[in-house]
Amino acid sequence: MSAMSNRRPICALPDLLISQIAAGEVIERPASVLKELVENAVDAGAQSVEIRLEAGGIRRIAVIDDGMGIPSDELSLALTRHATSKITSLDELESVHSMGFRGEALASIAAVSQLTLISRTRDADHAWSLEPGTTQAVAAAGAQGTTVEVKYLFDAVPARRKFLRAEPTEFGHCIDAIERIALAFPEVSFRVFHNDRAVRQWLPASALKRISDVLGDEFNEHGIELNAQSGPISLLGVITRPAAARARADRQFLFVNGRHVRDRTVSHAIRSAYADVLHGDRQPAFVLFLQIDPSAVDVNVHPAKHEVRFRDTGAVHRFVSHAVTQALSGTAGAHQISPTAGLSKAAQPWPPLAGGDGVRDSASRFSSTPLPYNPAWQQGSQSALHLREPTSISGGLPAWEALYQPAAQDAPAWPLGRALAQVHGIYILSQTSSGLALIDMHAAHERVVYEQLKHALDSQTMPQQTLLVPVVFRVTDKEVALAEECHEQLAALGFEMAASGPQALTLRSVPALLARGDLEALARGVLRDLEQVGASRLLTEQRNTLLATMACHGAVRANRQLTVEEMNALLRQMEQTERADQCNHGRPTWVHWNVSELDKFFLRGQ
Repeated sequence: MSAMSNRRPICALPDLLISQIAAGEVIERPASVLKELVENAVDAGAQSVEIRLEAGGIRRIAVIDDGMGIPSDELSLALTRHATSKITSLDELESVHSMGFRGEALASIAAVSQLTLISRTRDADHAWSLEPGTTQAVAAAGAQGTTVEVKYLFDAVPARRKFLRAEPTEFGHCIDAIERIALAFPEVSFRVFHNDRAVRQWLPASALKRISDVLGDEFNEHGIELNAQSGPISLLGVITRPAAARARADRQFLFVNGRHVRDRTVSHAIRSAYADVLHGDRQPAFVLFLQIDPSAVDVNVHPAKHEVRFRDTGAVHRFVSHAVTQALSGTAGAHQISPTAGLSKAAQPWPPLAGGDGVRDSASRFSSTPLPYNPAWQQGSQSALHLREPTSISGGLPAWEALYQPAAQDAPAWPLGRALAQVHGIYILSQTSSGLALIDMHAAHERVVYEQLKHALDSQTMPQQTLLVPVVFRVTDKEVALAEECHEQLAALGFEMAASGPQALTLRSVPALLARGDLEALARGVLRDLEQVGASRLLTEQRNTLLATMACHGAVRANRQLTVEEMNALLRQMEQTERADQCNHGRPTWVHWNVSELDKFFLRGQ
């Protein structure tokens, strides 16, 4: 029998089937229903939202709000596909201010469940109810606001019902959905019940307090407040310090104009800002609110509104990357945040950043406060740390003392204090104004050299030093060819390297910042990066990878004996360097104990 003989005629699908098909785009599981209902409550101006779940939301979901309510003559229309009060024209669609706007959610939910709608407006004498399967509202009891009750989700659609997970799993997804909305609207109170047992309650609070209430103390203990603005775009929120990075990306929350989204542009910008300070594959945690002109972002990309599209992705990427980079650096004045700081969404803007206040960390914990960068501390040269015996000058003081001696008695104390000793050839022990600091000298010097290399390359002033005795080392034929092929790129980095035999290279000059490092290892590391990444990419998007390799080989090594003056010089350079609390690989460079914490170790005063 031919295919044509079995041809079915084209016909319009029934409205119920159309709604059930549309529901597949919007409603995946109970958490999807909950998200749509709670967003509707927020759009209605609710100040209090109560959520009641049964069996993880599979058997019952009820959302009760105190918003403006729905007039009785609009209740049945609210369950009609593509019916909404939130937009009326294409112009409004292109500058959406509300959470919902498609007019599909309630109709889609009603098509795959038993939905009851009860609502009362402020001027109504009583509430009105619309029962499942009916189109005529009837009088009912109820306070101002709206109650939406959804029962037996997907019972009439067995093909969808069988894909739901166990009750605890679905309940977990519901909590995740509520948490995201609670973070976006700290001025709204939320109460959550599961099987008639209270499981969550968040009272109206400041933005920072709500973050603490929802996500716990992690963001208080390790958070850096971020507040950046450029014209019509701003980025507010909290990011965590690199030392607190996680193995999973499960604490990353991005809100664009109050809407929780997943966006590759912003995610890549954040990741690139952390690239210099993250250890291995660790993931940063953050809660960030990107505010942008609604006309500059398209929210009508995905039926569930999980994604957005920016009109100018390049500008957004640059802004976010720069803002996060500055927050992570000492110039941002990042500081320990307090859960009582900040303010709610209703009271903009985010509080201004305060300046860094030096060292204040708990015992045995990595530094939680990046060094507050201050050019006033910079009284000497910015060149790399030269490991040599100290010299004296006319006043009788060692050279370091002349460079770094405070000019007046009331000059500020150095945040990292003054070196006392070198410990096991690896660490520097320093006395600060409030306690003791322990510094990993290689990790710290690596960051100092790395930032200096970046600055020199950016300003095209990479100083080059010719070696008095050239370094000759054996390589493969491929590495000889690579050195000759990339001669210009190597020269731009301060290297002069040429073949001196079939399998040998002669290194005649290196970047002056690295002249006292392991030069053969340095040259081999650069060649390895060139081979793996390629010259063109290595000097553009992978440039910092190359500079990190160079800094690692150029930094002072463990078991290198330093004088007190050299140790102090390194501490001063750390205070002059952005992001000096993390090495290039994301490891912390120093820890600190204040005197009260030291007293506890020895039970003093107890």
